[in-house]
Amino acid sequence: MAFDIEMIKKLYANFPIGVHNARKLLGKPLTLTEKILYAHLWGEVPAKPYERGISYVDFAPDRVAMQDATAQMALLQFMQSGRNKVAVPSTVHCDHLIEAKVDSKTDLSRAVSESSEVYDFLASVSNKYGIGFWKPGAGIIHQVVLENYAFPGGMMIGTDSHTVNAGGLGMIAIGVGGADACDVMAGLPWELKMPKLIGVKLTGKLNGWTAPKDVILKVAGILTVKGGTGAVVEYFGEGATSLSCTGKGTICNMGAEVGATTSTFGYDESMSRYLKATGRADIAQMADVIAEHLTGDPEVYANPQQYFDQVIEINLSELEPHLNGPFTPDLATPISKMKEAAAANNWPTKIEVGLIGSCTNSSYEDISRAVSLARQVKDKGLKLHAEFTITPGSEQVRYTVERDGYLDVFNNIGATVFANACGPCIGMWARVGAEKAERNTIVHSFNRNFAKRADGNPNTFAFVGSPEIVTAMAIAGTLDFNPLTDTLINDKGEAVKLDPPSGDELPKKGFAVDDPGYQAPAADGSGVQVIVSPTSQRLQLLDPFAAWEGDDLKDLKLLIKAKGKCTTDHISMAGPWLKFRGHLDNISNNMLIGAVNFFNDKTDHVKNQLTGEYGPVPKTQRAYKAAGIGSIVVGDENYGEGSSREHAAMEPRHLGVRAVLVKSFARIHETNLKKQGMLALTFDNKNDYDKIQEDDTIDIIRLKTFAPGKQLKLVLKHKDGTKDEIMVNHSYNKQQIEWFKAGGALNIIRQEFAKK
Repeated sequence: MAFDIEMIKKLYANFPIGVHNARKLLGKPLTLTEKILYAHLWGEVPAKPYERGISYVDFAPDRVAMQDATAQMALLQFMQSGRNKVAVPSTVHCDHLIEAKVDSKTDLSRAVSESSEVYDFLASVSNKYGIGFWKPGAGIIHQVVLENYAFPGGMMIGTDSHTVNAGGLGMIAIGVGGADACDVMAGLPWELKMPKLIGVKLTGKLNGWTAPKDVILKVAGILTVKGGTGAVVEYFGEGATSLSCTGKGTICNMGAEVGATTSTFGYDESMSRYLKATGRADIAQMADVIAEHLTGDPEVYANPQQYFDQVIEINLSELEPHLNGPFTPDLATPISKMKEAAAANNWPTKIEVGLIGSCTNSSYEDISRAVSLARQVKDKGLKLHAEFTITPGSEQVRYTVERDGYLDVFNNIGATVFANACGPCIGMWARVGAEKAERNTIVHSFNRNFAKRADGNPNTFAFVGSPEIVTAMAIAGTLDFNPLTDTLINDKGEAVKLDPPSGDELPKKGFAVDDPGYQAPAADGSGVQVIVSPTSQRLQLLDPFAAWEGDDLKDLKLLIKAKGKCTTDHISMAGPWLKFRGHLDNISNNMLIGAVNFFNDKTDHVKNQLTGEYGPVPKTQRAYKAAGIGSIVVGDENYGEGSSREHAAMEPRHLGVRAVLVKSFARIHETNLKKQGMLALTFDNKNDYDKIQEDDTIDIIRLKTFAPGKQLKLVLKHKDGTKDEIMVNHSYNKQQIEWFKAGGALNIIRQEFAKK
């Protein structure tokens, strides 16, 4: 039986009407994306079509999902909204705070003990406000959502950038910050700029060593980390229908790595099979009735150039396995070119660790195909030449693969099975020796591979591949091994070749699980007490941010001019800092410590203009705050790419940064800054980035006439007494300007509730 079945019934009953109205309004055949978006409008159908990439639109998502690291801040904000119950089905998933160190049982037990305060808080808040709670060990949020909550044609938001994974079941699923989640849980509309559309036509069929992961690795190489910004990527074609549902999820999951708003596939037989296998035959039956509306119109897919802003075509029959990296997920290298690329770039070729699993690749199919290679270690007289770890995506997957003997196969070759959690993928990996910062190579089936991402070592060269390729590379132990063509020497001195991987899309005996780890909320949570100790180092109740003073911002100090890639990992690191995600002041001590200072090429080393001394970024900013002085952060292209973590916006806001000025923003981070009452600005002339000097004091003027589409002016007052004036742009609409004036969107929610 599916969760929230009545909600889905209601949506499906109205879906054909929504599609009809949208088709009439737009006057053309519709993509799947357009059908879902227009079927989820908040309020009446508009008088004229929304413009892609221009119009801000209010939507009514069906549900909200939060992982434990981001749920803390999202729910601390929701507690201020004045509501007594969430307005839409919502869930919390405890997956980020479990460190991978020894094995699944040991690591889970340690996490439950060390993070009991946070888990108790999340459980009690969930119980009080009608939120479903998935306990530690239940699994990774995106795998659990795919197994239990995702459904074709639905729309959801989640406080994690890889919420997009649910596109594998035909949803429009979008990663957001906690303030956005707070809005929706409070019963308010959710705002999004109408996305552009990128169509990816898949022809042919995967074969041999190639996996669904290679599709998105190829797309990442084409679009780069910002090529999908502001767009939904919609996959279609015979190649799309040939993929498994979880394979589609893998492709959608890593759409976050090209900056896409989300990615999705049309409803087909693979989704129906998956719904039935995961106990949701009732949803499959309902979806079958309106199946024509749960995919793009035939005319769209027959002539995609007429309906999409950009079209990419990939022949799966010709697609080669890829390894992407190091240090960025869009550096795509076909496996046949890796030996040459490694030599040309002086990448360390010895592979130290191979890691499979994570929210991207932890399905039954993924593990079964990896097992087919692991079996060959014993059968062919081989051995692992690298450490090898497995992270199951959910307790349901873990229990089922254990029942089917797969974990025994891994154990027999010396692999380590970690807990059903994010672990190394998000930096929660107690890797022995990482503190030595030695140059080394790892391969994994995760989604991101930024410097320091997995183990905190800036010299770990991480390459992203499919579970199959990662397993083969761990067996070989060297980056220049091509399993499609190369042989290995076994214990008899014979040259042997690995057979291509094989596996089952779904378990032949069906899924099984003793305890999935779900805790339903109280029917009436009014009596539930949520207690936060004022002396806690892990949790801190929020105070409202101050409203705008009503005047131009004068004499702001330059805090840092960030050079090059500055992701949310650079702005607010994960790993050991995850423990402070519920304590804004404590976690603010990691603000921008990973950003490279343009003026000295160092991290966490900026000039304090009050003293002339150099020191850590947070310490310098706290000095400005103590002196009552505002500051500004300057950044490069695609500033804030990566995770959806709103801490990267809340920390500077909390410490007194007033504005962030960059060449371009990643979507989620720009929205998070706006939600928190910050100024998110972009250079009108990107070359003006070069005019920013280390000792600058900066004025932001024209704020009294702050309006949509109207530029602001910055006055750069240099140390030598000279000045530069530059124009800056913004993308604020009227409502977002009110967020700025009020000191943050949450202040407006609180004010509106107080009036009732």
